[in-house]
Amino acid sequence: MKTFLLRRLIILLPLLVLISFTAFVIIELPPGSYLDTYISNLRQQGHDVSRAQIESLERRYGLDKPFHIRYFTWFSNFLRGDMGYSMTQNKPVNMVVRERIGFSIMIAIVTILFEFIVAVPIGIYSSIKKHSFADHSLTFLGFLGLSIPNFMLALILMYVFYSFFGMNVTGLVSRDLLGEPWNLTKILDALSNIWVVVIVVGTAGTAGLIRVLRGQMLDELNKEYIQAARSKGLSEMMVVLKHALKVAINPLISTIGWLLPRIISGSVIASIVLGIPALGPAMLNSLLEQDMYLAGSILFIQAIMVVIGTIISDVLLAMIDPRIRYD
Repeated sequence: MKTFLLRRLIILLPLLVLISFTAFVIIELPPGSYLDTYISNLRQQGHDVSRAQIESLERRYGLDKPFHIRYFTWFSNFLRGDMGYSMTQNKPVNMVVRERIGFSIMIAIVTILFEFIVAVPIGIYSSIKKHSFADHSLTFLGFLGLSIPNFMLALILMYVFYSFFGMNVTGLVSRDLLGEPWNLTKILDALSNIWVVVIVVGTAGTAGLIRVLRGQMLDELNKEYIQAARSKGLSEMMVVLKHALKVAINPLISTIGWLLPRIISGSVIASIVLGIPALGPAMLNSLLEQDMYLAGSILFIQAIMVVIGTIISDVLLAMIDPRIRYD
């Protein structure tokens, strides 16, 4: 097991470095910089910006150095826990991330649990009741879940709950807890309000997992080892859960690696509509404003999540499927 994890880390660590460099390059590709936009806005407001002031701002934000120097400085500082300074937020990136990452992690974990808890039973049931009315109905609902954009579903839920129940479903914590440090009270308050966000963010993912599991189960239920298990007198429930599901679940386990960053990046518009101070809206604004240190840090955090999710997927697959070995 230790050798298995070590081999994965040896492969993934250089990949993280490459991803961080690629992300930094992509952020730098658009012409101009945050400072150009900032100075342009000042001049439009009638302020006179001298060359000395521009050079002072360039030194303050580190924009007077070449690209490779800025990258290596940021990356080496990131490894020491310093993510740089956010030009748009006018505060350290560490502070911006610390304020928002708790919401993002909570939404991601609860959404993943929601997707699996809902998708697995429905996928199994649809495969057993193939071509039945229930199967067609669930398939239709799955296509709806895949086709309805997150922001539209968020707007619909906001309208329905406010119009018919008088409930405001925006935000994740009560107003009096905003800005407070994370503690048990704040976590419980967020969990009591998180269900709308989970439904909005997790609907498409749940529908996709249902389709994948249904297809895998249909393939497995027609194989010879399943017929052999039935011929031994095992109950249909035992055949489905102990034999077919054990193999069919593999594609779902392997998706954990990209579920974490997908939920953060895929919930950007939904978070904006629902007023959730998560990492997604911050990443969008940083990319629009060319805030390279904030954007690069959030993208790198997502890459780290991919690595963590991939390692978890590899370990779970090796534990569940005897055909996958550690060596």
